[in-house]
Amino acid sequence: MPLIYLAGRSAGRQAFLFGWLHGVVSWLVGIPWIAYTLGVYGQLPGFLSVLLLLLLAAYLGLYHGLFAWLGRDLFLLGGAWALAGLPALWVALEVVQGILFGGFPWNLAAYTWVEVPGALSFSAWGGAFGVSFLVLLVNSGLALALRRRSWVPAAWAMLLPAVLLGLAGWSGRDGEAPAETRPFRIVQPNISMVQTPDWTVVEEGYRRLLDLSREACDEPGALILWPESAGWPLQLEGDRYFPGRLRQDLETLTARGCSVLFNSVFEGAEGRLYNSAFLLSPDGQMARYDKRHLVPWGEYVPLGNLFPFVGKLARNAGSFVAGKQTRNLSWEGEQLGLGVCYESIFPFETAASVRDGATVLATLSNDAWYGESAARKQLFRAVRFRAAENRRPQLRAAITGISARIAADGRVVENLGLDRRGVLRGSLSGRSDLSPFTRWPGLVPWASFLGAAFAIIAARRKKHDRRRSTATT
Repeated sequence: MPLIYLAGRSAGRQAFLFGWLHGVVSWLVGIPWIAYTLGVYGQLPGFLSVLLLLLLAAYLGLYHGLFAWLGRDLFLLGGAWALAGLPALWVALEVVQGILFGGFPWNLAAYTWVEVPGALSFSAWGGAFGVSFLVLLVNSGLALALRRRSWVPAAWAMLLPAVLLGLAGWSGRDGEAPAETRPFRIVQPNISMVQTPDWTVVEEGYRRLLDLSREACDEPGALILWPESAGWPLQLEGDRYFPGRLRQDLETLTARGCSVLFNSVFEGAEGRLYNSAFLLSPDGQMARYDKRHLVPWGEYVPLGNLFPFVGKLARNAGSFVAGKQTRNLSWEGEQLGLGVCYESIFPFETAASVRDGATVLATLSNDAWYGESAARKQLFRAVRFRAAENRRPQLRAAITGISARIAADGRVVENLGLDRRGVLRGSLSGRSDLSPFTRWPGLVPWASFLGAAFAIIAARRKKHDRRRSTATT
C-alpha cells in the first residue's frame, strides 16, 4: 500500500525513482541469502558476492519502478479503473519477471497470503497470480481510501476477495478421502553442504543417508525419496572414483521391495551433463527426468563468454544442460511429476507436468545452499502453492528441510522441520482431475496484460483530456 499511495503523490519520473528504490530495498531485505550463498558455497570474494546481490536487486527493483510509474495515473484516476488496473499491472509485471532472462518468480505477492483461509484453494482457479491480484486489490483499495478519505474503495476491495476466497474454500473441500494405499518414505539426512576435501566427513554424511534409508525400507512397495545432492559426490554412471558404488547401495534397498527416487548427475551424449532425478524400481527398471529449469550462475552461466569471472555455485556448475521436455515417472500406478529444487517456483512448468498426466508431485531439493536464512521457508511457500494450484498431493524431500507431505489443497499434512534428521512415513493416493488453473494457466496472466493495458490507456486519455480542458479555459 505505501508504494501505491506515495507513487500517486509523486511526479512521473519521481514515481519511477521512488518505486525503484522501494523495490531495491524490498529485495535486499528479502534475498540477502544470495550474497551468503555465492560467498560461502560459490567461493566468490565477499565484495563480488555483495555486488552481484546489488545488481540483482537493482534489476528486480525496475519492476517496482515500472509499477509506480505506470500505475501513478491509474491511482490518480481512481474508481473501478484503479481498483482493477493496479492489480492487473502488478500481476503482468510479476509474469514478465518470472519469464524474462530465464525468470525469477521469487516471493510473489500471493505467497504473503499462504496462511489466509481460502487463498490456496483459490489458486486452483487463478493460480498464484490470481491470488497476487487479490492481494494488490486490497492494497489498492486501502491506498485509494486513504487518498479520498472515503472507505468505499476499501470496502469494495475487501468484499470481493472475501467472497472469492470463501467460495474457493468451499469448492475446494475434499469429499471422501481416497484409500491411501501407496506407502512413501521421505529421508532427510540433514547433511551440511560445507565443501571439504576431507573424505571422512563426506563418507559420514553418506553413511547417515544409507542408514536412514535402510530403516525407512520397512514395507514392500514403498517409495523412498532422497533429497537433491544427497548422494554427492557419487554418480549413478560415469563415476571415475567409485564406479558402481551408488547403484550397488541403491540395489540393497530395491532388493527389499522398495523403489528409490534420487538425484544424480547424468552424462549424456557428447559429454553433456544433466541434473537428473532417477527412479529405480525393485525389478531393476530405471527411469530418468532431466531438470528443465537450471539455476543461473549456478548450474549454468548465462552469456558465459561475457561473464567468465562469475564463480561456479554448484558442483559442476556452469556445465549443466537443461532437459528439453516434461517427463513423468511411473510408480505403483501413479505418475510422479518431478521438480528439482529451483523448479518449484515456476507455476507454468508444474502445470505442464500435471497436464501430461502427473497424479502426484515430487520435489527433490537441496536447500542447504541457503544456510539458515529465510530462503528455505520462502521456497516452501512456493511449493505449497504448486500443490494447491494443480490439486495434487506433493512429496518434498529437502536435504536439511523442510521435507513434507503436502495435501492437494496446499495444507502441510506433516513435515520434518528444519535442520533435523529423520524419516517421514506415510501413504497417499494421487489425483487425476485437472484444476481450472492447470487447464488454462495463462488465463489470469493474459487477462492482466489486457486489463492493465486498457486501464493505462484510459488513464492517459483522461489525463490528456484534463490538460486540454485546462488549456482551453
